[in-house]
Amino acid sequence: MSGAGAPAAAPVDCSDLRVAVVAASWHQQVMDGLLDGALRACADHRVADPRVVRVPGSFELPVAAQALAAAGYDAVVALGVVIRGGTPHFDYVCAAATDGLNRVALDHTVPVGFGLLTCDDEAQALDRAGLNGSHEDKGYEAAAAALATARVVNGVRPVGERN
Repeated sequence: MSGAGAPAAAPVDCSDLRVAVVAASWHQQVMDGLLDGALRACADHRVADPRVVRVPGSFELPVAAQALAAAGYDAVVALGVVIRGGTPHFDYVCAAATDGLNRVALDHTVPVGFGLLTCDDEAQALDRAGLNGSHEDKGYEAAAAALATARVVNGVRPVGERN
């Protein structure tokens, strides 16, 4: 199981942070689970009203995340799923989305929760989507990681730039 070794961390108060979640639309059942998990994490961390933005697919996640980071959000959670097919399309989309989300985080100094599932088949995606019967909840994990990192980043910003 890929979740082995995950850190145990209690939710922290992030009620002062502006948080956005950008979610792809392909594979609705998986995406519904990922989005529910991310929103549960936000609630557990006392984020009252995270902004939710939907995009067509995982390839579009970076540009939406960039717009949200540029708009002043303290953390962005990116959720998507790409399931391997018979062509190299999988490799291109996974690489572009991963590289793009990393670039957004580094260029804007805004944590981007990485909730992009890159799976060999639908069963793997469903097992990570946080649904009833799933072994993992990657939407929750991505949001919790982004929030914890936003707390750290906010703490090292110059005093005049902190939330």
